[in-house]
Formats: sequence, structure tokens, C-alpha cells
Amino acid sequence: MSQSLARAMTLLGLLGDGPQSLDELASVLEVHKTTVLRLLRTMEADRFVQHDADHRYQLGSRLFELANRALEQRDVRSIARPHLSELNAITGQTVHLATYEAGVVIYIDKFDAQQSVRMYSRIGKPAPLHCTAVGKVLISARPEAERVQIARNITYTPFTERTITTAERYLRELDLVREQGFAEDREEHESFVNCIGCAVRNGTGDVVAAVSMSVPDMVLDHQQVLATLPEVQHAAAAISAGLGWHPQEAQDHRTQNQSSKEGTQ
Repeated sequence: MSQSLARAMTLLGLLGDGPQSLDELASVLEVHKTTVLRLLRTMEADRFVQHDADHRYQLGSRLFELANRALEQRDVRSIARPHLSELNAITGQTVHLATYEAGVVIYIDKFDAQQSVRMYSRIGKPAPLHCTAVGKVLISARPEAERVQIARNITYTPFTERTITTAERYLRELDLVREQGFAEDREEHESFVNCIGCAVRNGTGDVVAAVSMSVPDMVLDHQQVLATLPEVQHAAAAISAGLGWHPQEAQDHRTQNQSSKEGTQ
């Protein structure tokens, strides 16, 4: 690696910790300010860095564009598969992965239960929005106006006696999912089957998929299924990490940005 390239990469790493002055950057690199300035000007021309009125440098918009493209290129199914397999092995129950595309929730992966009972779902089959845990997770993550529109357009097919059958009740259910951080299907899609689901996020925090576990109540009752929630949450978190989502880093970044804004007021 050339010396200039190595220094440029070091500069990007330093600026990833927050805005810094030319003097601060030159001090860390242990080179003259003119050398650092030459590198920064080259990087700024391609929008990798930018500087403010106080001549403090920070990361530029080009990096965010590239980061988003990198995240989009990650295949959620391939990243999720080992974690789904582990969840299936630990619990012995049916595990699903689903995404929301063009107004439809689709199962994109599935591990069958280790006992003889098999779920109705299959890969490539749409999941009802109003009575599946994955459907509730994915729709609850949409903007409010979109949630309302979706709720009003659903055909509320009553699969069981417990199926949600009105837009008003469905919207209340979505609010509950957002509040508690997971969704339930309590014998709403299939009689005698309970299901819990959790969100999978990408590097920018957007919900891009949902993981669920389904169990016949002859195997585990409702409370026993709820007791497995930590395992489902762990799988969803591991997949999210593989997609670049690190909630603590995101929180630290938001706190740092807020502090910077307050400092300039």
C-alpha cells in the first residue's frame, strides 16, 4: 500500500470518530500540515471529506453513498442462514425468515421443526399481513401513513377464531409490536399454533426482514413459547449485526452529533 493511500485511510478512520482540525490530524499522523492538507483537498474534491466554517474536517457524503451501496449488496438470506440454523437447532422448532417487498410479505427461508409436526408455510409463499408474526413485524416498521393505508387495504380473512378482522384492531396491534419490540401470532393464522417474531435491521437501522419461530401448542403452550423470546431476539440481533447494524455505535453517533450541534449554538 502506498504511503499516501495509507495516510488517507488513517484520516478517514480518525474522522470517523468526529470532526477534527488540520492541526489535530497532522499531530496524529506526525507529518507536516501541508502534507495533510494536500490529502484532505484531494479527498474533499471527491466528497470523501468536507470542512466547515471553522475549518474542522468531517466525513463527506460520498462515504455515506458507498456505505449504503455496500449494505444493499449484502444478501440477507445468506447472512441469516447460519443463525436461523442455530436457532432451529437450539429450540427444535420451525424457524422462518421473511421480507416485505412490493406490498407483500414473503417467506424467503425456513427450517422445519425437528419433530413430526410441519407448518403450513413454505419458501416463496406470501405470509398474511394481519395474522402472522413476520407480517406484523414488517408492517409495524413502515411509516405511520403507510401503516394506515396498508391496514385499510387488507382483506381480513378470518383463518381462525382469533384472527384480527378490522383495520382499527390491526393498527392497535402494530402499535403494540412497536412498543414491545416483537410480534405474536397467537393461534391467529393456524389453530393451535403460536408464533413470535423479531425485526432484522440493516446498517442504517431500517427493518429489512423478520425472524420468527412457530410452535404447535401440543409441543409448547403460549407461555412456554414466550419464554423462548430471548433466543429469537438473539438470532435477529446476530443477523442484524451481519448486515452492519450496531445499535450502540448508532446511539453514540447520534449523541456525538447532538453534542456537536449544541456546541455550535
